[in-house]
Amino acid sequence: MQYCRRNPYNNYDRTPAINVMASQQMIKLKDYGPDPIVVNIDKATKQNNNYRTALWTGNHLQLTLMSIPPGGDIGLEVHPKVDQFIRIEDGEGLVKMGDSEQNLRFQQKVKDDYAILVPAGTWHNIINTGNKPLKLYTIYAPPQHPHGTVQETKEIAQAEEHDHH
Repeated sequence: MQYCRRNPYNNYDRTPAINVMASQQMIKLKDYGPDPIVVNIDKATKQNNNYRTALWTGNHLQLTLMSIPPGGDIGLEVHPKVDQFIRIEDGEGLVKMGDSEQNLRFQQKVKDDYAILVPAGTWHNIINTGNKPLKLYTIYAPPQHPHGTVQETKEIAQAEEHDHH
């Protein structure tokens, strides 16, 4: 069994690490946070077919998987106090960013293996310009969605966000 150090200031807790890849063909996609995990992120991201699936939610960080259908997008949004990291694992798209909804001056084509860094306060959207689902994962610090979030479609996600606010 592998062990991880949970808190370096707490006499090095010997907390068992979860290896979600141990001889599995399919990864069980669920929120493993805040326990330590080891996961093949490429495989988990490509396996996800939901618009959004939280894979790990901690106190200060969250990793979510996303699948955007052809012609779809993540939706124009801004996180006023959150920097965001996004990585494309499969597919191709167009990133748009700017300082307002009407001023998305930064535009860049992206595909497999591209990383996108979105500074706090930046309006952004990613549009799937390909003919297959765009598979990506995103890291928020701090978390932006409730622990265990699974949203099958963008419409469900928007309804839940509307209800949450």
